[in-house]
Amino acid sequence: MPPGLSAASPCALATSMPTGSHLSPTGQTIRQQVVQLDEGSRRDKAWLGDAVLSLFARQWLLGPPQDWQVPSPPSCDLNRAELFTWLTSNQFLSAFRDPTQVEAEIGLVYEKEGLQAAFEYIQAHLLPLFVRQVNNRAKALRGKRH
Repeated sequence: MPPGLSAASPCALATSMPTGSHLSPTGQTIRQQVVQLDEGSRRDKAWLGDAVLSLFARQWLLGPPQDWQVPSPPSCDLNRAELFTWLTSNQFLSAFRDPTQVEAEIGLVYEKEGLQAAFEYIQAHLLPLFVRQVNNRAKALRGKRH
C-alpha cells in the first residue's frame, strides 16, 4: 500500500500528494479560466480532458504505479470495465458540475502543466468522491444480503 494510506481508510488520499496550485498568472483558478473560454475552446479542452481522464482511469484500475499515492480501486460487485464506465461517465461528473466543464478543467491542467499534474488534479478532485460512492454501493449491497 502506498505511504500515507491505510486499509482502514480506503478513501483517504495521502496528504503529501503534490498538487499544483493551478492558478493563472492573474490568480484565476482552473475553473475560472475554463468559464472564460468560448464554447468551442471549452469543448476542445473537454475533449482532451476526457482522454486524460480515460487514461487515468485505465491506469488506476489496472493497478496504479508505486509512485501514485492513491487508494487501490475499491472492491465491489462491478468489474473493471463497469468501474471505468462509471468513473468517466457524465452522470458521475455531473456530481461536481457540468461534465463538459469538469473535463475542460482536466484538459486545461493537462495543456498548461502536463499529464502528471492532470492526474494529480483528478486524484485530488474526482477520485475521493468516486471511491466513496463505490464503497457506499458495496455497503448497500452487503446490507441487502443479510
